[in-house]
Amino acid sequence: MAILAGIDEAGFGPLLGPLVVSCTALAVPPELLEADLWQALARSVGKTRKHLGGRLLIADSKKAYHREEGLGHLERTVLAVLQCWGKEPAHLTELLASLCPDCLPRLREYPWYQKMEQCPLSRGPADMKIAAHVFAGDLEARGAKLVHLRSCCLDVAYYNTLVGRVKNKSQVLFIAVTQLIQGLLEGFSDEVIQVHVDRQGGRAHYREHLLRSFPGWDLRIVEEGTEVSTYELRAGGRQLRLSFAVGADDRYLPVALASMVSKYLRELLMECMNEYFIALDGSLKPTAGYWQDGQRFVEDLRRRLPHVALDTEKLIRCR
Repeated sequence: MAILAGIDEAGFGPLLGPLVVSCTALAVPPELLEADLWQALARSVGKTRKHLGGRLLIADSKKAYHREEGLGHLERTVLAVLQCWGKEPAHLTELLASLCPDCLPRLREYPWYQKMEQCPLSRGPADMKIAAHVFAGDLEARGAKLVHLRSCCLDVAYYNTLVGRVKNKSQVLFIAVTQLIQGLLEGFSDEVIQVHVDRQGGRAHYREHLLRSFPGWDLRIVEEGTEVSTYELRAGGRQLRLSFAVGADDRYLPVALASMVSKYLRELLMECMNEYFIALDGSLKPTAGYWQDGQRFVEDLRRRLPHVALDTEKLIRCR
């Protein structure tokens, strides 16, 4: 068996709210490493909303989620996949404890995250458990299994600290990606690991970053191009293959699933922040946190809640 993993983020560009980076991984027979898993698992998953017929939608979160429709497919898929992994969190704190326990002490320092235990997770539509069961059975029929789900939730203050330290938000994202890869290496010490990462920005060369992140590993450049950069790393009989690809969430199912996990976590945390401030002034319009609307929201807070001390280090991300 080999480990096939995908990594993607949600919230790289916004002014408000966390940056969430997630990793999902399947144990698969070697012949599935290069397969189109949407085709291999066509009985249980679909890539588009059309003709799902009860299957799980696994797609780039930008296609799976529309703010006007609510969490919808995003929540259904993530909770179903968590069930396949043996987790059924009842509220946001339990979800974070499963995916990113390290962030919980930091989040408890924020006034708007004080009531995460009172943020229940939907049990989803009635067919969710059936969809989860079909997905698990489809994986089993292919000799595969979901074996790993992990997130790195960078709350605003922590994100600002990291940007101040390394002076580059792209480097902060790479640090989170590296931490998730290290988690795979620690969890699967004997397997060949192949990781696909959705590429941010125009960077095509990762050799120096990888050598710093994985000292002692021999590195071979397989290719470095405008669309895909691929590397093989070896150490002590271990093998790690990394691919940084533009649009990886449309090419590789584990990346699309990681995109949905990241987006689901970020949206739940944004809901907590919006609910906190709207409880102070019901006329406030909620925000998704993206740059222009985030600036509008901060200005509304200063104008409508002048008596509330805003900790901007916890509220506003540096550029």
